[in-house]
Amino acid sequence: MKRITITPAWYFSDETGKQLDPILFPLLEAVHRWGKLTLAAREVGVSYRHAWNLLGKWGEFFGTPLVDLARGRGARLTPLGEKLLWAEQRVIARLGPQLESLGSELNLAIQQELEGAQPVLRLHASHGFAVEMLPKHFPELRLDLQYCSPWEALAALNRGACDLAGFHLPQGSVGEVVSRGYRDLLKPRSHRMIGFIARRQGLMVAPGNPKEIQGLDGLAGKKTRFINRQAASGTRALLDGLLAEADISAAQIRGYEVEEFTHSAVAAYVAAGMADAGFGVEAAARNFGLDFVPLATENYLLVCHQRSLTDPRFTTLLEVLRGDAFQEAVAALPGYNVSRSGQLLSVNAMLTQSEVL
Repeated sequence: MKRITITPAWYFSDETGKQLDPILFPLLEAVHRWGKLTLAAREVGVSYRHAWNLLGKWGEFFGTPLVDLARGRGARLTPLGEKLLWAEQRVIARLGPQLESLGSELNLAIQQELEGAQPVLRLHASHGFAVEMLPKHFPELRLDLQYCSPWEALAALNRGACDLAGFHLPQGSVGEVVSRGYRDLLKPRSHRMIGFIARRQGLMVAPGNPKEIQGLDGLAGKKTRFINRQAASGTRALLDGLLAEADISAAQIRGYEVEEFTHSAVAAYVAAGMADAGFGVEAAARNFGLDFVPLATENYLLVCHQRSLTDPRFTTLLEVLRGDAFQEAVAALPGYNVSRSGQLLSVNAMLTQSEVL
């Protein structure tokens, strides 16, 4: 199937119009991962000589080396090389979900004009690593995936703008508080929940945890620089619930008002040294080589109309969620659990936290 894929791109240029080669970014990432230029060059598909020349060329462009190549010590990024790499990763982390939603919308519009168009299942959901995987597991069903806040997703389901909505609900006492914000949008008689995944959330901190942050109290006192999620996100609701439970005021946290829009963007912010800690899922922390302090587990749930469960599209959905391929892919994500994936659950049971995924 022909598909539109939209990816972010950015570059440096000087007064003569000379532009940074985009291949530099994957090369820097490979150097960071392997610590050897030979292995990095092999990964990005260029010769060692070409990789060497590329680093030399762009080191001259900036007036300082991007990689420290020392005999017997392999290769490591210089401070500027690290900043370029984290800048690239922040761009992808921040814009990726928005561009993916736009791509899904454009693909759907084009597909509807083609003969023999596949059936479409419209999913509005909060962004996450497991949700991001879903389209790859539907060979015979088009998944129109639009990212939005949990409250926007549920509102879209109620007005008929989507077939399925995704939102997350913390386990335990904080979940009982957060669930109150969903009660007006969930209809126990006409809605049905589908178990999706459970995931760990907590604090992302620099490798080795140099600030020795062991919990939310480590954020208080203005000594620790923090990066937050946007106010409309479910993750922000979880954090605010945990802060209230611990009797910690947002005013005590340096950087509470500074926001990013995805878990990966928060992790990239911390990895770049721009903050000492951020709040998000464990998988994002591990992807960026950060340490993780677990604080809560939350259920990520899908919601549909009860009548929709007889639709063949939902039969396919449940088969995918219960299938080995999807469950093995999600289980490989740090901090994720699929023990109840694809199971049908009642709205009242989940809102009262009587069922734990």
